Amino acid sequence: MKKWKLSDFHYDLPDELIAQKPVEPRDSSRLMVILPDGTIEHRIFRDIVEYLNEGDCLVLNNSKVIPARLIGQREDTGSFIEFLLVKRLDINTWEVMTRPGKKARKGRKFVFGNGELKAEVLHVNQEEGTRIVRFYYEGVFEEVLEKLGKIPLPPYIKEELDDLSRYQTVYSKVPGSAAAPTAGLHFTEELLSKISKKGVEILYVTLHVGLGTFKPVKVENIEEHKMHEEYYEISEDVAERINEAKRLGKRVIAVGTTSCRVLESAAVEKGVVRAQKGWTDIFIYPGYEFKILDGLVTNFHLPDTTLMMLVCAFGGYERIMNAYKVAVEERYRFFSFGDAMLILKK
Repeated sequence: MKKWKLSDFHYDLPDELIAQKPVEPRDSSRLMVILPDGTIEHRIFRDIVEYLNEGDCLVLNNSKVIPARLIGQREDTGSFIEFLLVKRLDINTWEVMTRPGKKARKGRKFVFGNGELKAEVLHVNQEEGTRIVRFYYEGVFEEVLEKLGKIPLPPYIKEELDDLSRYQTVYSKVPGSAAAPTAGLHFTEELLSKISKKGVEILYVTLHVGLGTFKPVKVENIEEHKMHEEYYEISEDVAERINEAKRLGKRVIAVGTTSCRVLESAAVEKGVVRAQKGWTDIFIYPGYEFKILDGLVTNFHLPDTTLMMLVCAFGGYERIMNAYKVAVEERYRFFSFGDAMLILKK
């Protein structure tokens, strides 16, 4: 078996191809389709309905981005601090990223807003560079966060977003993500309705996207990389419908790497998933044997990331690296607000 290196997943991308704003309407972005025989077709996203068949299951992640970015100050000196909520550990305790990090030492206290929210650093994770923080407030944390927090856009997006709902999917429902499951941003209510009318089962799972998803891989031997855990749920009803589709030889198509990770985490054997909830740190890279997936809708990802590795694992390394080369030549738009790819295995 080939030993995969980080450098295997690198490609060169001109800065001007990094999308700064979403296109309007959502489903007018471009769609690169990779057919089972490797043929590449260039379409518009709304054309995806032509590639879906009656009886297919289209699985979407209904997680909603929370206003996870907090700007505040040190309680004693008033100096600036930025918190990014990464993972909820219990009702009042979170793992957070801080900037500047050196200010957030153990025991330090910070205030946000007019003191409606306060925080104390309980522990510093030296290896991860994150902090364990306890928050103090009155009322409901989510309501306080809604008032004081901001939606954290990825660092490569330099422009302010006029309409923050464009960084949510139209079907987002369960609050908890620090970043959007971006493959789903292309769907409109009308497109979903058209897909449903064709006899495609639209199913929802939940995976709260943590910032670890985008964390750069820092080891050349990728097998040494450790994934951040992310919380996921798949219901009894959804699991039954997926299992029935697999029994009947129908296709299961995941929208986004997050939905893919839920399905593969919940798989108990080839073609069978089990309803469950919990934390997953599944790391999918070439050589992984997919148990559930027959198709994947995904955006174009940053080089050298676990997302890129997952897509190469599903689509085939040579095929995907070639598709990215074609995407650059054809001036596709990349990353969160960019264009999409549909990979079909059958």
